[in-house]
Amino acid sequence: QVQLVESGGGLVQPGGSLRLSCTVSGTDFSLYAMGWYRQAPGKQRELVATITNYGTTNYADSVKDRLTISRDNAKNTVYLQMNNLKPEDTAVYYCVRATTGGDWYPAYWGQGTQVTVSS
Repeated sequence: QVQLVESGGGLVQPGGSLRLSCTVSGTDFSLYAMGWYRQAPGKQRELVATITNYGTTNYADSVKDRLTISRDNAKNTVYLQMNNLKPEDTAVYYCVRATTGGDWYPAYWGQGTQVTVSS
């Protein structure tokens, strides 16, 4: 049974930073691409960042240069470092495992972690 557990969300002031973590079990983590989605109230779900099994990354234009995705295969964990956060980054962030190591097809989802950017 594949399980994804996110952590690290919370309340942060504009301009602040957070690091989200997602630990994966029940699968050979190193074989698969991983990614992060977010969904704000009243908005469509947005793919924020992905990382292939080889470490190639891709970002939504709205978060480039502020968010960084990385992975530690030894710890079965993917991270999302978020810097210079803005109120529009407020959303529930979901960790996702893909069906392959390269092409992005979401397969398994975490339960989500809330990020709130507010003064």
